[in-house]
Amino acid sequence: MENDRIIRVGVVGATGYAGAELCRLLYGHPAARLAAISSVSFEGQALSDVYPAYLGMCDLVCETQADVVEKSDVIFAALPHGLSQDLAEECMEKGKAFIDLGADFRLESEAEYHEWYGGEFKDKSLHGQAVYGLPELFREKIKTTKLVANPGCYTTVVPLALVPALEKGYIEAEGIIADCKSGVTGAGRKPAQNSHFPELNEGLSAYKVANHRHTPEIEQTLSKIHGAPVKITFVPHLLPVNRGILATCYARLKPGVTEEMLRAAYEARYGDETFVRLLKPGRSADIHNVKYTNFCDVSLFVDTRTGTFIAISALDNMVKGAAGQAIQNMNLIFGLDETTGLLQVPPAF
Repeated sequence: MENDRIIRVGVVGATGYAGAELCRLLYGHPAARLAAISSVSFEGQALSDVYPAYLGMCDLVCETQADVVEKSDVIFAALPHGLSQDLAEECMEKGKAFIDLGADFRLESEAEYHEWYGGEFKDKSLHGQAVYGLPELFREKIKTTKLVANPGCYTTVVPLALVPALEKGYIEAEGIIADCKSGVTGAGRKPAQNSHFPELNEGLSAYKVANHRHTPEIEQTLSKIHGAPVKITFVPHLLPVNRGILATCYARLKPGVTEEMLRAAYEARYGDETFVRLLKPGRSADIHNVKYTNFCDVSLFVDTRTGTFIAISALDNMVKGAAGQAIQNMNLIFGLDETTGLLQVPPAF
């Protein structure tokens, strides 16, 4: 980064879970300063009034969206889908970097965006500039852009579990199943019936079965790696915990592929990746071991009786599945080591 300049950071939608997590992580970032935040619901209030845990550390007052753009070098948008396109255009016109934690720039197909989100691409050329922000797969492209579509939780945890096997051609591209469990923060801060404590506590249920909006995004990433269309069966479940995602992914092994070959492929693919941790044989990924961090743990199993490959991955949906990955992308855009500000140690208990 030129002259070791401190990056001025703005967060639009700072009082939602992902926005608040951005503020928490940015507070400890040595090369960035939180310059301005905004929130439609809490304009004029300090973030520490909304989240008392931040008292004395993040007392910024929520300003207008225009103030955030004016005061910042990079703007993170933690907004519902449909609200980021105009903001992105404004940031591009003013030479600001823009990292969207929403869905507006994730899908490359406008038809799919309309089908799954009911929206349209307002500026097709702007969408052409967007880079999908999964650093472990698209790092070099991220370095060359100022507009990043930051992947969400499921759309990070499933591809990271499957990519090395699919890339090597060790598994069949047809019949892949992603069985995922998510903490309730993934549903956002706005209360809903299924996330109400008496409904959620001591329960476990599937939701949006075969109809979740992350499905085409996961398929888009896997198809790029495979070089041909990939369709998956994706079933998410809601866990009665605050944060964390566990993905158990099943795929048919191709004839002759062994567990040793698979492990070698994953070691080669992720050996130099700080944030993807390949677990030792026999160990299974656990959301407890990645909590509050930007790590994604991956474990590998082979059911020789049925010829099934099982890849299990775990991450914190608020960090590697949202805010931490967004900061990882910011680091790449501004020429920093991508681990900067993101090497928190997971709690042991």
